[in-house]
Amino acid sequence: MTRMREKFATQMDAALLADLRELAKAEGRQIQALVDEAVAGLIEQRRQSRARPHVMTAYQASHARFAPLYEKLAR
Repeated sequence: MTRMREKFATQMDAALLADLRELAKAEGRQIQALVDEAVAGLIEQRRQSRARPHVMTAYQASHARFAPLYEKLAR
């Protein structure tokens, strides 16, 4: 399955871009492929670091009910 591609422009630190070009050359890959991989990895990492909504709901309910106990335990 071929995904639709869309062009966009951005800027990058010159040294970082030079490193990216070297890495692409060393791996025999296109810069585009490395950028896709890096961005996909960043997005996945950020998604996993967020608490799921049902977990946050349970935490908030627990905190509302046991806040005084949590404060005592923290001391």
